[in-house]
Amino acid sequence: MLKPFIEITGLTKRFPAQKGGEQLTVFENANFSIKKGEFVCIIGHSGCGKSTIMNILAGLDTPTEGGIIMGGKEISGPSLDRGVVFQNYSLLPWLSALKNVIFGVSARYPDWSRSKVIEHSQKYLEMVGLTGGAEHRKPAQLSGGMRQRVSIARAFAIRPKLLLLDEPFGALDALTRGTIQDELTRIWSGSEQTVFMITHDVDEAILLSDRILLMTNGPHARVAESVVVDIPRPRDRAEIIHKPAYYKIRNHLVEFLARRSKQLSGDRDHGGSPPITVRPGIDDADDKERRPENRPKLVSVAS
Repeated sequence: MLKPFIEITGLTKRFPAQKGGEQLTVFENANFSIKKGEFVCIIGHSGCGKSTIMNILAGLDTPTEGGIIMGGKEISGPSLDRGVVFQNYSLLPWLSALKNVIFGVSARYPDWSRSKVIEHSQKYLEMVGLTGGAEHRKPAQLSGGMRQRVSIARAFAIRPKLLLLDEPFGALDALTRGTIQDELTRIWSGSEQTVFMITHDVDEAILLSDRILLMTNGPHARVAESVVVDIPRPRDRAEIIHKPAYYKIRNHLVEFLARRSKQLSGDRDHGGSPPITVRPGIDDADDKERRPENRPKLVSVAS
């Protein structure tokens, strides 16, 4: 059996006590793994530590306990093997859209010729629909949706092994968000990149991800469930809502966030255990043949 691409073990973040108070344990004993090429979303209420987990994955923060292994090596500090797209775009304001992407590509591939760097950068801007002169504008001359397209193009252009998305569409209007979600899915599906994304939008998570990790409320939050999105790809936002599995998954997510995330908060009995795998989309008598235990077994023949 192949090892997971990313293994998170015993990950805990605590902040020191202030002026005689107790130390704050944001989350503890996070234990989960991510397969290569998988698209994973993580959802939880504010204060549960989602962004802290992402910052640790990015190498921008350090855990109090535990660690992360990616591709057989422990994560320690930032690396171009990990690309990050933040909600606030994080573009260099004095550079054009094209030069923002070129900046990242040049750092990633210092041995490439100038012409190759430019061609590669333009290719990814075209992928996100930034052409016709928009690529030469500075961030202040672009709309919010366009700036986020530049961030996504830059992140994909450096071809990171892991792409980290911190609520990248949260500040966008619904129409722009839908368009960029579709472009993100299209680019990701044609790559081998692994994606870990924070979102508060359950519909977005169902549309984009292979699995959704659910966190209990903080403090002492934990990753309680791993929900499998068992809906075939490619997914169309207009068609997915007609799938029976869609509402089963959505109802499970909403029920967890509205009720069980608080009920399970601070439950230390399951500390250190990996999240429970849940498949609400096939939890139905009509879908028994799709359940893992009812699938045909592979028989290995000794040579």
